Amino acid sequence: MNAGAIEQSASSTRPRGKSSAAKSWLKAIELTSRIEADPHRLFADVVEDWSERQPDRPALISEAETFSYRALADRTNRYARWALSAGIEAGDTVCLMMSSRPDYIAAWLGITKIGGVAALINTKLVGLSLSHCINVAAADHVILADNLAAVFETARPHLDRVPKIWIYGGDGKEARIDAFLDGMDASPLSPTERRAVAINDRALLIYTSGTTGLPKAASISHRRILNWGGWFAGLTDASIDDRLYDCLPVYHSVGGVVAPCSMLAAGASVVLSDKFSASHFWHDIVRWECTRFQYIGELCRYLLNAPPSEFEGRHRLRLACGNGLRGDIWEAFQARFAIPRILEFYAATEGNFSLYNVEGKPGAIGRIPPLLAHRFPAAIVRLDGEPGTPVRTADGLCIPCVRGEAGEAIGRIGTADHGGGRFEGYTDAGETEKKILRDVFAKGDAWFRTGDLMRLDEAGYFHFIDRVGDTFRWKGENVATSEVNGAVLACPGVIDAATYGVQVPGADGRAGMATLVVDDGFDLTEFQRRISRRLPLYAHPVFVRISAALETTETFKQKKHALVREGFDPHLVNDPLFFRDPASSVYRPIDAADYACILDGSIRL
Repeated sequence: MNAGAIEQSASSTRPRGKSSAAKSWLKAIELTSRIEADPHRLFADVVEDWSERQPDRPALISEAETFSYRALADRTNRYARWALSAGIEAGDTVCLMMSSRPDYIAAWLGITKIGGVAALINTKLVGLSLSHCINVAAADHVILADNLAAVFETARPHLDRVPKIWIYGGDGKEARIDAFLDGMDASPLSPTERRAVAINDRALLIYTSGTTGLPKAASISHRRILNWGGWFAGLTDASIDDRLYDCLPVYHSVGGVVAPCSMLAAGASVVLSDKFSASHFWHDIVRWECTRFQYIGELCRYLLNAPPSEFEGRHRLRLACGNGLRGDIWEAFQARFAIPRILEFYAATEGNFSLYNVEGKPGAIGRIPPLLAHRFPAAIVRLDGEPGTPVRTADGLCIPCVRGEAGEAIGRIGTADHGGGRFEGYTDAGETEKKILRDVFAKGDAWFRTGDLMRLDEAGYFHFIDRVGDTFRWKGENVATSEVNGAVLACPGVIDAATYGVQVPGADGRAGMATLVVDDGFDLTEFQRRISRRLPLYAHPVFVRISAALETTETFKQKKHALVREGFDPHLVNDPLFFRDPASSVYRPIDAADYACILDGSIRL
């Protein structure tokens, strides 16, 4: 690369100026402000409009099939008429258990177009977890991919009632939705068929990832889908010439709604991949001529840690959009892969406010510009140590954090016209109430609890610190697992890591523990030396576990609950276990005798 090219590459990865950022905000506001103008215009109508303007442009692309805008609109109408013929009434739920492919998007667009609700089921679930998701949806119908039929059978004994099964694909004798769709009319629906569905009606059920406990089903309205599509189309400056690579699960909000709808709202194209593969990622980006991709969680770290690919320098990307790109790898990731722009954002499927880092400030998850502060009021409130309960004044009100102080982020519940964002809740009213914080800054007000620890810097940017339950207290100090994990991952030989707190009998708080995935070059002595340079003594992992792999959700969130449960007990853990010897401050293996001494207090950590 010559000097001019190097200079151009460097300038392309600088944070955006105020002028370009302002234009993105204004475009997003313009696109979302149209939603209120027609309360019966759904996202399926957005697709229908584009199908008339550019019928032959690719809308959804995959190995399985490719739909032009006209084909997508037609397929959507066929699914809508199938739902009508199946007796699905407004508000009735249909569970979708299909892989990532264009027909998946067409299915939920069609079902919701006539007032039905599509429950997006995690195809990795089995048994009780799968039956739980179907039960809370109270569905009478399931569209089930032929290759997932055996998985469904593991849930059947636990179902409250067995819904009617519609097999997708294959060549068996069961009720096959493919055959029904072929016989349906693809023309636009009549007003009678549309049933006057409105934007505030429920459209989808999307399940939380279930990092602890069983998933909850979040209610997603048509308004929310339109907002997601409009905001991201505007903030990413999407155009009809864009092509987005989406390798995230379509049964989650980002991979299945935010990513495709942001592109479809702009008349652009989406490439749907059934799974993420670090080794095939850049080949796919180049092959499909993508101009942007959607990331989440640790996906960017996996790419950065992967060996160089011959394709990583041949892409046409202009944007990477997602959430979970941590500050410790942001600049290295952007520089290695020459990504001109990164749009990091913060949102929760069920949350009532979002944050967008439109300016591209490394490490920040976003800010709320002054022109929108009245529409989406957010705050950070002080918490009472490890229990995670808000601190209250003598008057019973919460205390806002000062700049730089960590606390729980919350968003006021209301409407844009009345100073707040909508919280649509879950199917379970009890779970909905748990997420609401009342009497916060005034008697009678209500705010959505994100469960996330954040701090606000002097420039007004929000920074993610940890989940409320992940931060723990040890030796009288609060420890953020994200900070410790960042230091651990920077140590030579560490491939992946999970950090968490574990109970130690007789000790106040929880001791830090790190489960590591390492290579042959890992050395515990060097690990201890590096950690000592990065972290105060109270934040050092007291226990270390060496594991072959870490379990994650499909959106790359670590599943820590099993690790926490097993703790440092050598009777439960088959992996190598070590503890930091308080006498020498070096790590040594834990045997049964050491474990007993820690439990009875003979070894004081």
